[in-house]
Amino acid sequence: MAKPATQRPKLPGVGRLGLVERQAQADLDALGWNTDAHVELLWSLSRAPDADSALRATVRLSEALGRDWAELDGALLKDRGLRGRLFAVLGSSLALGDHLVANPGSWRLLAGNVTLPVPAELKQMFGECADGVTSAATAVAPLRTLYRDRLLVLAALDVAPTVENEPVLPFTVVAEHLADLADAALAAALSVVTASVCGDDEAPALAVIAMGKCGARELNYVSDVDVIFVADDGSHSTLATATRIAGEMMRLAGEAFFEVDAALRPEGKQGQLVRTLDSHIAYYERWAKTWEFQALMKARPAAGDAGLGDRYIEALMPMVWTACEREDFVPEVQAMRRRVEALVPAGVRNRELKLGTGGLRDVEFAVQLLQLVHGRNDESLHVASTVNALAALGAGGYIGRDDAANMTASYEFLRLLEHRLQMQRLKRTHMLPETDDDEAMRWLARAAHMRPDGRHDALGVLREELKRQSHRVSRLHAKLFYQPLMESVGQPPLGFSVGMSTEAAERQLAALGYEGPQSALTHLAALTGGTGRRGRVQQVLLPTLLDWLSDTPDPDAGLLNYRRLSDELADQRWFLATLRDEGAVAKRLMHVLGTSAYVPGLLMRAPEVIQLYADGPNGPKLCDADADALAGSLVASAARHSDPLRAIAAARSLRRRELARIASADLLGMLDVTDVCRQLTAVWVAVLQAALDAVTRANTPESGPPARIAVIGMGRLGGGELGYGSDADVMFVCEPNSGVEESVAVKWSVTVAEQVRSRLGTPSSDPPLDVDTNLRPEGRQGPLVRTLASYEAYYSQWAQPWEIQALLRAHRVAGDQELGERFLLMIDETRYPPGGVSPEAVQEIRRIKARVDAERLPRGADPNTHTKLGRGGLADIEWTVQLLQLRFAHKIPALHNTSTLDTLNAIGAAELIAEGDIELLREAWLTATRARNALVLVRGKPTDQLPGPGKLANAVAVAAGWPGGDGGEFLDNYLRVTRRAKAVVLRIFGG
Repeated sequence: MAKPATQRPKLPGVGRLGLVERQAQADLDALGWNTDAHVELLWSLSRAPDADSALRATVRLSEALGRDWAELDGALLKDRGLRGRLFAVLGSSLALGDHLVANPGSWRLLAGNVTLPVPAELKQMFGECADGVTSAATAVAPLRTLYRDRLLVLAALDVAPTVENEPVLPFTVVAEHLADLADAALAAALSVVTASVCGDDEAPALAVIAMGKCGARELNYVSDVDVIFVADDGSHSTLATATRIAGEMMRLAGEAFFEVDAALRPEGKQGQLVRTLDSHIAYYERWAKTWEFQALMKARPAAGDAGLGDRYIEALMPMVWTACEREDFVPEVQAMRRRVEALVPAGVRNRELKLGTGGLRDVEFAVQLLQLVHGRNDESLHVASTVNALAALGAGGYIGRDDAANMTASYEFLRLLEHRLQMQRLKRTHMLPETDDDEAMRWLARAAHMRPDGRHDALGVLREELKRQSHRVSRLHAKLFYQPLMESVGQPPLGFSVGMSTEAAERQLAALGYEGPQSALTHLAALTGGTGRRGRVQQVLLPTLLDWLSDTPDPDAGLLNYRRLSDELADQRWFLATLRDEGAVAKRLMHVLGTSAYVPGLLMRAPEVIQLYADGPNGPKLCDADADALAGSLVASAARHSDPLRAIAAARSLRRRELARIASADLLGMLDVTDVCRQLTAVWVAVLQAALDAVTRANTPESGPPARIAVIGMGRLGGGELGYGSDADVMFVCEPNSGVEESVAVKWSVTVAEQVRSRLGTPSSDPPLDVDTNLRPEGRQGPLVRTLASYEAYYSQWAQPWEIQALLRAHRVAGDQELGERFLLMIDETRYPPGGVSPEAVQEIRRIKARVDAERLPRGADPNTHTKLGRGGLADIEWTVQLLQLRFAHKIPALHNTSTLDTLNAIGAAELIAEGDIELLREAWLTATRARNALVLVRGKPTDQLPGPGKLANAVAVAAGWPGGDGGEFLDNYLRVTRRAKAVVLRIFGG
């Protein structure tokens, strides 16, 4: 009995089918899919990742089939599996749609009970295709068609669950099949080329070793296939023939299947394409780098002479598992991590599935490093694929079982997205669509089996899943390395039951950059000891903190500093809460603790600065402060105390806080070197003012102060260019108040000045506060304080050329402002004489500089890398600038400036020297100042000598903000910059 009309399925409209193109209805009509019999077929079409693309490709396929279209049309109505696979692949891959149109009969591969052939069957298929073919040119077309046919079948089975309820192919099955397909393709290409090159002659024994993802049998749909070629016979003729075969095989494979890359061979692209086994062994024993042993972990014979391939693996694999004992293992591993991070532009880091933060490379790098570290002692880790390695690491207790499972799931999810993106056009890509490209993201969601979950459609589910998986990979990346260490020092964390031995923990810490792994474990035990809140929070924090510390120049010192800081702040609940809740604070703090010996001590006495590591509405809070306003607060805070000792203690406290803030911002790259110098100067000026006020109040009789006092800054203090290790060069000038005899006023002023100097110079745990008065008239033999009239008399009669030069940087910094300004006006006649300085004075300054160069450099110092007195260092630049001031300031008012950089700008504006020379001098001054500051930050004490290449130089490079933190590159740049500047100095200063 016929079904009532009301119960018959109705043809859905194009809108309900997800078809949006105007041509859609016409295409459906052209195919004849407008009858009741096609309802189920149309609903299958609607479930394709891109129904419009699937329909468009079907129309093209029908045209290519011509009369044979009827066979496919009928099969689609009957075979639910066929229509599911066909629509899925046509809606997922434009490239495979083109392949079907070009080879329309290949649709039959998707009909019926479709299964994946095993490796032996694949090799037979490709072998039969290559059999009897002796020309590479004639082999390309049939081999390419066969390879695309096999990709078509795999892709259809892979994506069909989005259309029909077919079983989902596990990622591992897809990746292994792609690798097996590559093996068969390589073997076929080698067969064709060998027949073409050798003809009836005996072919040389040649093994093709698969590397990378192909070697690990975790290949992508579109990847370069990394290989290494190994020959058996080392004779010249045999190697020449083998090299020709290898080269032509790579070209044939590139035209027919995929790019073949042999860059992982010894010496890379500069090395021989084919080497003998003995030559390979010799290279890896003597010359190979850590990354080359890491690459060998995935080596596998893929084609060619199987026996030779097995001998290659047997010979080289033992070297892989001892690579972590190499002296340069740790720095090379760290350098590899930095290079990977530097490869990705910041603007696309969130879209990069492979190299971005929380991406595939994070997983692979972590897993391979753990394998290298523990593989010598545990053969179960000798596996190639990432998924198998994660399982082995979990089973061995090197990572938590739950962490291994979660990381595997995240890795497979990211690889799934990578496969779908590559499948679309069969192009190698790892880049997600733009986040605002809803259509592209919606297609990806459907192709990746994303389904609505009640709260989100497929697009929303994908976006949420991307955030979750990326965050989980980033979090687990640290846990993989460090969470198991927690159990080796105490109770295992919740849900973590399989532990790592103490020896394994020490081995792992050493490989991650900790030179004292036993001490590190002691610190971890102390930090996580006990059952209270602090221990639990530390157990949660430390895996991530240790990961960040391992990327600093001195992880051991960083961990020790963190332990001391944690002990110091044990009663401050906000400390651990801030690190737990503010990731930016924790990461920045670890960078500071593992780089600097200067800042940690300050933070222990001014811990509130750590809260400024957070980001505020206007950026990092460390940079939010107004240095001048804070300097005013310092003076005001000290003024609240009548006792000078307490007043100066208050000033020291605020100075400590400011030094911690400035140095932290500097280390974190938030301040440039000129801002650092300016803010350090402002702090020093405020301390001098606070100390002068406090001592003056304490020594003022009831009748009032006998004199007014002004403090004149000299040197870098006067120039506003103080560094962390700079003393405060000053002179004290006084003027008797009305009715006070000069001798009384001067005596009182000397008392005040001496107390200011002595009380500021009192030793403490803070960076020193040394006040240096040796630039006063007559130096150490002269009176500590003079009246303005006394200074004027001295400079008008007795000033030496070096004293005139020193006055170029004199500037009022503290005390009576009006008196200080009068002092500056008075010395203008001396430092900027109307007719300029005499030629004799210029000659004397040059003589003094030559003497300084010959005598002042410390014994044993390297004149090339001494930042102050070395070649092209600060003294060279500053003396050159000051000589130009002495010669031309009487003509050019803009040269009346105490700042080296500002004066250089004025010299350039006046065209006294070439602009190129100005740039060289400016760059050298900035480079030397930055390096000098970095030395203090790293070593914790004033020093001017840069170290040679090594760990300390790396730390200085990091503190100086050198990209990549390579100490060798930093020193090379310093030498280059200062060498060029020295040439300018010799030409200008030397006349």
